Amino acid sequence: MNKIILITGATSGFGKASAHKFAANNCDLIITGRRKEKLDQLKIELEKKYGVKILPLLFDVQNRDGVFSAIENLPEEWKKIDVLINNAGLALGRDFFEEADIDDWETMLDTNVKGLLYVSKAVLPFMINQKKGHIINMGSVAAKVAYEKGNVYCASKAAVETISETMRIDLLRHGIKVTAIHPGAAETEFSDVRFKGNKELAKKVYEGYEPLHAEDIANTIFYCTTLPPHVCINDLVITCVAQADSIYFHKIVG
Repeated sequence: MNKIILITGATSGFGKASAHKFAANNCDLIITGRRKEKLDQLKIELEKKYGVKILPLLFDVQNRDGVFSAIENLPEEWKKIDVLINNAGLALGRDFFEEADIDDWETMLDTNVKGLLYVSKAVLPFMINQKKGHIINMGSVAAKVAYEKGNVYCASKAAVETISETMRIDLLRHGIKVTAIHPGAAETEFSDVRFKGNKELAKKVYEGYEPLHAEDIANTIFYCTTLPPHVCINDLVITCVAQADSIYFHKIVG
């Protein structure tokens, strides 16, 4: 019987790369996202390429009622979720605190923190019933070291780190693993979204060094979920060789 993996934010970046990685290893997937066309396209692509079952769920993790309705009404055969990858998240803007847009703050908190809580709370009854499961929470190096103009994004990822720690403690009695993964700079849609479509600014983020790629994170997630049942990687920071933390980089210019 194939494992069932639920991936939020599956239509791009780490989520899409993870969908391909798990599907390539004979896992059935529940993929979620806000863009129906991209979800449907990914379903067709994965089923055709890997011959696994794919269930797309269209919802925004910010929408509490939408999250619980979609997950609670899963067909019975899809409720045996082995791994939840809380991948949906974003950064919006990079501004000094006093100049930042409050709407950006609220979107980041609603997605990165509250969305993760909603999805986890909705999925956990299935894992508790099975007395097993693995939750992967996507954090960031920004959770470890705050940086200028990062303010609420850094705070949202620090919250993910603390939620992961407390979740791990509370779920010990249920035998459920919790892993927080904190990537450094990775070339995905992340910077395009952060700079609101300004591709020139987004491109500059990755100049002078080779950043992480989405597949690097997908491979790391997969590794964490394939360890023996008694082993759990609790907290993992991963950067490219040119990056030490959220601030220090070695860039070659020219």
